[in-house]
Amino acid sequence: MIDLYTWTTPNGRKVSVMLEECGLAYNTHPVNIGKNEQFKPEFLAMNPNHRIPVIVDSQGPDGKPITLFESGAILVYLAGKTGRFLPAADRDRYIALQWLMFQMGGVGPMFGQAHHFLRSAPEQVPYGIKRYTDEARRLYGVLEKRLSQAPFLAGEYSIADIATYPWIARHEWHKVDLADFPAVKRWYDTIGRRPAVVRGMAVPAV
Repeated sequence: MIDLYTWTTPNGRKVSVMLEECGLAYNTHPVNIGKNEQFKPEFLAMNPNHRIPVIVDSQGPDGKPITLFESGAILVYLAGKTGRFLPAADRDRYIALQWLMFQMGGVGPMFGQAHHFLRSAPEQVPYGIKRYTDEARRLYGVLEKRLSQAPFLAGEYSIADIATYPWIARHEWHKVDLADFPAVKRWYDTIGRRPAVVRGMAVPAV
């Protein structure tokens, strides 16, 4: 059994979508980051970086429990555990990992900063708003180019798409109209119709 410690954020929902896609049984433990529950000692014992998500798999690779944080690492682990959503062929696998790293190093951090300056900053900071909304649109352009060439980021549906989709689901937060990026919209609509994605995006139920 897998225990998932998560909240209603894109990074959290990457993992719940992956768990649903893989058909793995899991228990959900909401960690309300709005109430700073990620700083509780019991959570810090699992992730010293006090960020969700975290999983605890009672049946790790050696049959012993394993605790993992960092959403990208969790996706790679679950792909390895199930043999799903990460191509087996070397070339295809590296392409999938490349786009996963694009999400981890670009889409997540930059969209997150756009969210902060547009929605959470205690004061309006025009420089911050412009810097990060401009960068968000640039990254949408990178996705648009790729998805004009392939149905999914790695060619086939993979953990790269699972990682990126929950961030695109907040496109309105960064003032982006998906009609401006038709290939991204086609990809987004296609993934959004997957039953496992619908279920995973509703986790945790709060």
